[in-house]
Amino acid sequence: MAKKISEIYAEYKIMPLLQGHMLRVAAVAFLICDNFDELLPKEEIITACLLHDMGNIIKSNFEFLPESWQPEGVRYWQKVKDDFIKKYGENEHKTVILIMKELGVSERIISIVDKIRFSLLCSHRDGNDMSIKIVAYADNRVDPHGVVSYEARMDESKERYKNHKNNPGEKEWGKMVACGKEIEKQIFAKCRIKPEDINDETVAPIISKLRDFMIHSN
Repeated sequence: MAKKISEIYAEYKIMPLLQGHMLRVAAVAFLICDNFDELLPKEEIITACLLHDMGNIIKSNFEFLPESWQPEGVRYWQKVKDDFIKKYGENEHKTVILIMKELGVSERIISIVDKIRFSLLCSHRDGNDMSIKIVAYADNRVDPHGVVSYEARMDESKERYKNHKNNPGEKEWGKMVACGKEIEKQIFAKCRIKPEDINDETVAPIISKLRDFMIHSN
C-alpha cells in the first residue's frame, strides 16, 4: 500500500511552512543521491527526509514568521497543534516516530529519523551509515526560507535557539557544528557535485516531482 506525500501532508494537516522545509530537505538529498559515486538506498533516504519533521507543529511559535500561518490563521493552527498534543503528547520527536508507525513505514526508515538530532552529529560523523549522514546533512542545508549553505544554516539556528532551554552552550555547539562540517566533507568526497551546486534554483524542479513521491507501508 502507498500514498503520495502530498496526501499524507493533507491528512495530517501539516502546515505549508513545514511541508516546504521537508520537501526542500528531500530535494537536497535527492541531488546528492543522483550525483553520488556509490549506490545508495535513495527511496529510503528520500522517505526519511519527507517525514522527519511531521510532529514539529508541537513546538511551533506562532509569533515566528506570522505570514506563514495564513490564510487559515493562527487560531486554526493552534487548534491543530492542540489536537497533535492531545493525541501524541508534547514531544515532537516522539510524535514523528508515532506518525511513521501509523503510516506503516519500515523500521529502517523509523530508525534513520530517530537518529536525526543535532546532538548526534559527532556520532554520525564517526559512523558508517551514509543514509543517516545524508539525511542529517540535508536537514542542515535548509532554513525557514530555503536552501542555504551549511554555515548559513548553522548561524540561523544558533540565533533562533540561543534562548532555548536545551541550548548546549557555546563550546558544545561549536563542536557539533564542526562535526557537521566534517560530514559535509565526507559526503562530497564521493559526490560529482559541490555543496554550492545545491541551491534553491537546482532543487526547484525536484520539489515539484517530490509532491507525488509515494510513501510505502509494510
